[in-house]
Amino acid sequence: MTKKKAAGEFEKLDFEGALNELETLVEKLESGDLGLSESLKHFEKGVGLSRRCHALLDDARQKVTVLSNPDDESTASEFTQSDETSD
Repeated sequence: MTKKKAAGEFEKLDFEGALNELETLVEKLESGDLGLSESLKHFEKGVGLSRRCHALLDDARQKVTVLSNPDDESTASEFTQSDETSD
């Protein structure tokens, strides 16, 4: 799975949805019931979900910074929503 495909696959998920899917994947991986091939697929999907969560958290952090200092034009001009989020 390419990075672009992974980003596209998860772009509709909000933070909670991506985190829930990630937790489910981790539980499956930790169970030890998966074969190597299935484990690698789950791991790869987990990396994509983790990146989605990080992108959403980064955007939220930027929004909080901008909203916390509405008169500070330097923070307002720095805010740009990442390509991986659609909120």
